[in-house]
Amino acid sequence: MLYLERMSILRQLLNEYRLGDMTARYEMDEEKHTGLTLYPAGMPLPDIEKREAVDSLVQIKLTCDAAQGCFAPGNTMRGSETVNKMKFLSQDVKERADDTEIITVLGDDRGYTVCHHLHWTKGMPYTDIFCEFQNHGKNSAQLELFSSFSIERISPYLEGDGHGCLTVHRLRSRWSQEGCLESLPLERLQLDTSWNRDSVRCERFGQTGSLPVNQFFPWVMAEDTVNGIFWGAQLYHGASWQIELFRKDENFAVSGGLADREAGHWMKTVNPGETFVSPKAVLTVCRTDSLDAAAHRLVQSQKEALKHLPEAEEELPLVFNEYCTTWGNPSHENIVKILDAVKDKGFTYFVIDAGWYKQEGGSWDAGMGDYEVSRELFPDGMEKTTAAVKAAGLKPGIWFEFENAGPASKIYNCTEHLLKRDGFALTTSRRRFLDMNDPWVIRYLDERLIGMLKRYGFEYLKTDYNDTIGIGCDGCESLGEGLRRNIAGTQDYFRKIAQEIPGIVIENCASGGHRLEPGFMALSAMSSFSDAHECEEIPVIAANLHRAVLPRQSQIWAVIRKTDSLKRIAYSIASTFLGRMCLSGDVTELSEAQWEVIGRGTAFYKKIAPVIKEGISLRYGPQISCIRHPKGWQCLLRLGVNGKGFAVIHTFDGKLPQRIDIPLPEDCVCSVEEIYSDTQENVSAEGGMLRYVPLENRKAVAVYLDMKASGTAE
Repeated sequence: MLYLERMSILRQLLNEYRLGDMTARYEMDEEKHTGLTLYPAGMPLPDIEKREAVDSLVQIKLTCDAAQGCFAPGNTMRGSETVNKMKFLSQDVKERADDTEIITVLGDDRGYTVCHHLHWTKGMPYTDIFCEFQNHGKNSAQLELFSSFSIERISPYLEGDGHGCLTVHRLRSRWSQEGCLESLPLERLQLDTSWNRDSVRCERFGQTGSLPVNQFFPWVMAEDTVNGIFWGAQLYHGASWQIELFRKDENFAVSGGLADREAGHWMKTVNPGETFVSPKAVLTVCRTDSLDAAAHRLVQSQKEALKHLPEAEEELPLVFNEYCTTWGNPSHENIVKILDAVKDKGFTYFVIDAGWYKQEGGSWDAGMGDYEVSRELFPDGMEKTTAAVKAAGLKPGIWFEFENAGPASKIYNCTEHLLKRDGFALTTSRRRFLDMNDPWVIRYLDERLIGMLKRYGFEYLKTDYNDTIGIGCDGCESLGEGLRRNIAGTQDYFRKIAQEIPGIVIENCASGGHRLEPGFMALSAMSSFSDAHECEEIPVIAANLHRAVLPRQSQIWAVIRKTDSLKRIAYSIASTFLGRMCLSGDVTELSEAQWEVIGRGTAFYKKIAPVIKEGISLRYGPQISCIRHPKGWQCLLRLGVNGKGFAVIHTFDGKLPQRIDIPLPEDCVCSVEEIYSDTQENVSAEGGMLRYVPLENRKAVAVYLDMKASGTAE
């Protein structure tokens, strides 16, 4: 019988491992195909006979092997002949004091093996997974699919195909609309089984290009709505990626990793004796009634990377950025005026944004790439300006978009050092792109970027990236591999900056929040949440991002205009409580009353900073169907580990309820310690609820909570 038509066969238990409150179960069928199931440790698997074929924990395809039939080509490259040939060889468990690593090895008779690594750190609510392809054969192997993870049997607690009981959650993303939650039952994605249990059903989603959240976040949750169980996964990858929701019979599986040949124009040649390693994925499973609580488990994995942060970041200091003050026209003269307005206002960093290098009469984006200080804007040099910043008691920061070049720059025409596609310099209407694996480019950046940071004593670097190269570039065996390697070169340069300038704070920005994936987050102290700087939807976007990134790394802008009412200022300032506060705008023209509202907001931010830094976020309120035009209300409740917490409530357009009730932790005596708004607000903590009486649309109120019992987050 052909493998394409392989019928369901009995499976047997290979091994089970307890990983805190999770269990990893490895099963194998009679042909030694091996699958991985994750389930809550406190919920033993029921005695439901499952005869569906094992869905392999390794999803891989070589160009020389046949694709799965059953209408798979064009929809998915999973379940190929390569997968069918991969049989179980061994499993090794390495137990250490604080962690466990399970290495499962599959191989075929050609000498190709895949080592599947599952790593769990004691006490953590997630596990790391990656795969390693090893060529022990005599011939080169060309990969066109290689996933980081694949888990099956979602959900083992449901009979049949789980009709009506499975929901998929994912985070959609567009420019200035990052992190929009989409929740759909499997049937809406046409992932219910076919009548003969033989037609492939697959939803392959992701993004193609160098902006990793430019359509979706590399994040997914699958929910068993009957039993209240969530399976979650998040990829660490800054280039093209994909996640696949797959079923052929009743076995629903989820896999993800590098975007394959069909989705990402990716192929990789691995010669005899060589190895290729997939990006890392983080997975979790838990029983809860809250999507936010499940997402929190994934986000916790990003805390590991915070160990590299400078000591200055411990207090989550405030940032001032002059971009929305000068709009790409910074000069020594206007910076001195801004400094007079913001000094002694509680800020730590003062960031000089785009345009400090621009040519006379040009725009900030056209001239970027050469990065020579403008003599017109800084006639006495940058030394005088950074000295003024320091004299005002602030730490100087500066903006670079070091991977790209504008058309008015000299380097724009140095095509031998730029990325190419089909032999031509890869060009968009606004950018060309440096080859981050070219030694000449690295030397150039060492001089223009690292050299400048050292020369003028900058302590903060904002890195931006305002376009995407799309499917990839020349220089490797495929365009997608060229893209992957170039992004790896960029990330290596991030590491070099941190190594060369110990203690520097790096901000990761890419058209706002389009590099909000864990790999880039791990290389920076904070990231821009979005480019929606002055929009009313800021709190909606900022709250959504709590499901994907640590709020302590999510930089939220409050752009204050001289025409803003006190109510509008409080609305903007309260939005920054959902992450890291950054201020910009008409600060040289504000009244004392406007500064008073800002000042109370910065003081409130500093009070809640420990809870921003460490806690769990829960969102309440009706679903916002249109981010651009939000209606109704939302509350972001953040529960800390220190007996403190806070809530930020925003009201939008539309009819509001007479009273908003937010459930507080059970068995906990909560009291309102402080309220921030532009006016006195009717907010109280009683009967296990935070109660707020909203009187106006487009309003914000923040509440600092004291919780004197055992109900705070762990």
